[in-house]
Amino acid sequence: MTIAGAVAAFTAKAAQCDSLIASAHRLDSTGAAIFPPAECELVTVAGFLNLFVAWEEFLETAMSQFMIGVPTLSGAAPVRYALPPDVESAKLMLIGTNRYFDYGNHELVRKMAALYFRNGYPFEPHLSAICTDLADMRTMRHASAHLSSTTQVALESLAQRIFGAPRPGITLYRMLTTLDPRSATGATVFAEAKDKLLASAQLIAQG
Repeated sequence: MTIAGAVAAFTAKAAQCDSLIASAHRLDSTGAAIFPPAECELVTVAGFLNLFVAWEEFLETAMSQFMIGVPTLSGAAPVRYALPPDVESAKLMLIGTNRYFDYGNHELVRKMAALYFRNGYPFEPHLSAICTDLADMRTMRHASAHLSSTTQVALESLAQRIFGAPRPGITLYRMLTTLDPRSATGATVFAEAKDKLLASAQLIAQG
């Protein structure tokens, strides 16, 4: 897949997640919810998880493509410190002796970008700019994949930081669908996260 294709695919998947969540919250002609709350929650949490997985897929494609010498959309050629012959070799280099490479770990992605490209370009400075946001999304991703006492404590801690007050027992669904007080446009936590990922993907691809 090309860099342009990776951005297009991520954009399309993000739009699909957005559409599914909006559809799950539709109202009938009387203003009553069409789907029960449990289904709305299931679709919303799954939508966020799919959004984050799509972001990981974008990073994997971009990293491997830039490693084999593909230029950014602006035509700039990232200075490489390794010269893998093809995409599969690039992916294997990133995996190394591990079983897989965790593209959801933003700190690891930043380290690999710095290791294989001069100044981490074109992943930097864009990943650094949303480092805190990516850490927050990773906390939410863990909560979406498996709920435990550990993930719940992390989620409540994140909620207090986002909303400025304790939110004991908050669910990921409630967090995602609540207006984000940090948003300049009055977006929900989900929409704010989606927009930041889309903007960062476009900046990385553009170079």
